[in-house]
Amino acid sequence: MTKPIQAINRYKADLREMNFLLFEQFKIGNLLGKGAFEAWGEDEVKSTLSSCYRFVKEVLGPLNVVGDQEGCKIVDGRVVAPTGFKEAWKQLYEMGFRTIATDPEYGGAGAPHSVQVLVEELCSGANTAFNMYPGLAFGAAEVIEYFGTPEQKKTYVERMYNGTWGGTMCLTESQAGSDVGSAKTTAVRNEDGTYSIRGTKIYISGGDHNLSFGDNTIHLVLARIDGAPAGTKGLTLFVVPRMRFDENGVNTGSNDVHVTALEHKMGINGSATCVVNFGDDNGCIGYPVGGESELNKGMPQMFKMMNGARIAVGIQGVSVASAAYLNALDYAKDRKQGSSMAHWKDATAPRVSIIEHADVRRMLLDMKARVEGIRALAVKLSNHQDLAKALAGQDDALAAYHQGQVDLLVPLAKSYGSDQAFRVCETAIQTYGGAGYTRDYPVEQYCRDSKIFSIYEGTNHIQAMDLVGRKLGQAGGANLQAFLGDVAKFIAANKDHEVLGADLKRLASAQEAVGGSAMRLLMWFQTGNVTMVPLNANRFLEMMSEVAVGWLLLDGAAIAAAALKELPAGHADASFYQGKIAAAQFYARNVLPGVEAKAALMGNEDKSAVDLSVEAFATV
Repeated sequence: MTKPIQAINRYKADLREMNFLLFEQFKIGNLLGKGAFEAWGEDEVKSTLSSCYRFVKEVLGPLNVVGDQEGCKIVDGRVVAPTGFKEAWKQLYEMGFRTIATDPEYGGAGAPHSVQVLVEELCSGANTAFNMYPGLAFGAAEVIEYFGTPEQKKTYVERMYNGTWGGTMCLTESQAGSDVGSAKTTAVRNEDGTYSIRGTKIYISGGDHNLSFGDNTIHLVLARIDGAPAGTKGLTLFVVPRMRFDENGVNTGSNDVHVTALEHKMGINGSATCVVNFGDDNGCIGYPVGGESELNKGMPQMFKMMNGARIAVGIQGVSVASAAYLNALDYAKDRKQGSSMAHWKDATAPRVSIIEHADVRRMLLDMKARVEGIRALAVKLSNHQDLAKALAGQDDALAAYHQGQVDLLVPLAKSYGSDQAFRVCETAIQTYGGAGYTRDYPVEQYCRDSKIFSIYEGTNHIQAMDLVGRKLGQAGGANLQAFLGDVAKFIAANKDHEVLGADLKRLASAQEAVGGSAMRLLMWFQTGNVTMVPLNANRFLEMMSEVAVGWLLLDGAAIAAAALKELPAGHADASFYQGKIAAAQFYARNVLPGVEAKAALMGNEDKSAVDLSVEAFATV
């Protein structure tokens, strides 16, 4: 008899840290109670985070190991999600956490994006695989809300936001991979203005499931119409429901969309990653997003969803990394092994908790700094989104600045957040020692789940090329200059700080290295030495991310240092603020000096990887 899977919550989060970012560092209170955020105040934000944390610990967290061990399966041609996921879907939508920042016109609460980001962290950290289902439905609904015809918006958007229908994005094909322009899925116009869709998409997250209330999934499918240009310029985005339905949204029959297989993966096993066939029996009908006037505009439309998804991946990264760090911290406090270094020669000395050992402390502080820095980057990005929205129509120039920073920071948040998530999880396992490699503790699952983050929604090299090939030159380079200028202003204002002064010098050197390396990239483009660009794009993205994270950590530390001075003796917040300062200093002293070293490596212009013949890589 199979032993039942034990549903136990192991998720932990730090609400004090989240509230610090919102109210002390990024001062969200200046936006609350005004304009688009009139219905929200500090109490509403804090109670939302508290209630969401309670929900994920009670509902989503216990299902994380269930989804991992049970996985998904196909029964009678339909995907069945793991035990408990359907009930969790119902509770998630009943409590309104999925639509915290959605426009009230579509049943949302209209909260700032920066609140939604932290709600997403809580949900994803507790159960990444589950949270992908509603996340994809949300992203697909946003695309239809933004680009759809009035009829499409009325038909789909609210039903997808409120959990009645699920949603996906269908780009990848087996012969194309990340080369989306090689897609072969076709769309043939019918006399009634609809299109017959035919093709196969792979790696489709949430491609089918039994969770939504209305038992339907709305696929956004990239396909090529007859006579369309080659490459990405000839792709159109289509709304393709799994099931046909009547005017009340009630399913009336199949739309010839079928899941033929589930991918067997390293992690996120509770998320259904599907091979989806469209039109095997020539009965699949799709509708161009936005109508006939939007043909061959599929990629710009899909980028709306992909940008949102890339931000979401960065949030997934910090959510899992944070959970791994906090679990490792608890273990280090509890696990006794070895004696203190002060008594290392004394075999009779008492055993101490491993957090007393220097290398364990190093690992813990390294994880703390990276987690808090990446979270600050995600909230900074979302704060720019909120300010762009609040200022639109009032100060368009300032709104454009904030939107420009959003565009610039997306590849950083996605790539650095996902790369570091895997590394933090790896460090968490190392903190546990051999115990961390077993399923008795959650960090081995966090590590497996987090590896996909650097691959999907555009591999991190794609993000790096997007940064150096597109984002650095946007607005004539003004967005990059504004970013570097913001860092420089912070440095100038704090260069003589009594606690952080020396660390600010390290930030200044790193900022100058990034500025110089950006000019080097421009030179390579202008002189035709373009081979050097992809060889160094990932390195540059990491450098820029480290400057951004170092800046935000030191900014938080400066706020913490000022607050610490005002606290009465013995105040509970003293340790919190001391931790903020220590994390920033650790990052500044151990990570930021590497930015200059990486800039020097770029200057070496090493081409050995491309100069080597294919045969020389191995003789097998």
